[in-house]
Amino acid sequence: MPRIFAYIVHQNGVADDSAAELAAAARKVDAGQSPAAVVTGWGAECDAVCESLRASFGEVWKIANESLAYPNAELVRKALVSVLPAGCIVLAPHSHFGTDLSPGLSIKLNAAYVPDVVDIEGADGAALRLVRQEFGGQVSAHVRCDISSGAVVTIRPGAFKPLETAPAGGVVVDKSSTVGALTAGRRYLETIAPETGDVDITKYPVLVSIGRGIQEQENVAIAQDLADALGAAVSCSRPVVDAKWMEKSRQVGSSGQTVKPKVYLACGISGSFQHLAGIKGNPFIVAINKNPKAPIFRVADVGIAADILEFLPELTAKIRER
Repeated sequence: MPRIFAYIVHQNGVADDSAAELAAAARKVDAGQSPAAVVTGWGAECDAVCESLRASFGEVWKIANESLAYPNAELVRKALVSVLPAGCIVLAPHSHFGTDLSPGLSIKLNAAYVPDVVDIEGADGAALRLVRQEFGGQVSAHVRCDISSGAVVTIRPGAFKPLETAPAGGVVVDKSSTVGALTAGRRYLETIAPETGDVDITKYPVLVSIGRGIQEQENVAIAQDLADALGAAVSCSRPVVDAKWMEKSRQVGSSGQTVKPKVYLACGISGSFQHLAGIKGNPFIVAINKNPKAPIFRVADVGIAADILEFLPELTAKIRER
């Protein structure tokens, strides 16, 4: 089995929640192998991330370079190619940055590329059996990936639950000297934070999040009633914002807010990776959708196949009774 590496995304010295999910995915590729984490960055923040990952990975490869202070996929790609061994398997989160980095990385490594994987069924000789979702989650595609020359695989956020294992006690291996001068055709300018709006959904431990299944703006009040009963806030997916039923500051997802609630009620939300990318901290997810094959059910702790316009008022009434 080729050696497995997990590329770790981080910010402000803290590893993204996807790090634990990548570790879990790596174990499904090969349960007997301890994967190695790869961290790129610069300064004290890079060092802090590497130290935090020692509990989850046997080895943490550090690539510290001032050019990597901001995660530029073009530069990270060059750094990884100079460090990673031929024929390895690289796991990365299926996020904006992961999809920017991974296709070109697979070409540079002469490796196979499989994006947006939701499950791993194991290895079969020189092939890796993976599961992807297509046609908006209506079809689960079982893929055999040739790993004889390695592979680059992006993992859908939330698809793999972090494992509860003993601390790995890993070591940090500094690979910085292997990387020479890094140049790119693009450069970092600035980070623009999203507007908070009248309600800061990032501060609430419970969120009632609505999607296209709410059908029309007048029905948003149904979700608000439930949120009031729970002491929660109403958030939403992108289609609700696009329809101008709620303001942009209420949107959860890769193009909206990143939230870390304790409980997340996904009401009439299909569960695209763009939406799931905005949910961090492994909350208890309750999914309510009348389509029993909706992708959201794959990551939910509790799944309810029902019409939210009928179910939410009943749930609100029961909560108020208690």
